[in-house]
Amino acid sequence: MSTPVKVKLEANKTYHFCTCGKSKDSVLCDGSHQGTGKTPTEFTVEKTDEYYLCGSKTSKNLPFCDGSHSSK
Repeated sequence: MSTPVKVKLEANKTYHFCTCGKSKDSVLCDGSHQGTGKTPTEFTVEKTDEYYLCGSKTSKNLPFCDGSHSSK
C-alpha cells in the first residue's frame, strides 16, 4: 500500500508499526512478518486522536505519514 492509512490511536497505548508490509492493513502489525527477518517498530502517541500512518514505508517520520508517497 502506498497511501497513508487513517487510524484512531489511544494515548499512551503501545502499538506496533508493520515494517514488512505484509500485515492486512499494512500499518499495524498482525504477526504476518514471521519468517521475513523483519520486526515491527513499537510506538505510542501522547494524544488520543486520528493519525495517518505511512503505508509506503517511505516517510522520514515513521510510523507517521509525511507525504513521501506522493513523490513516487
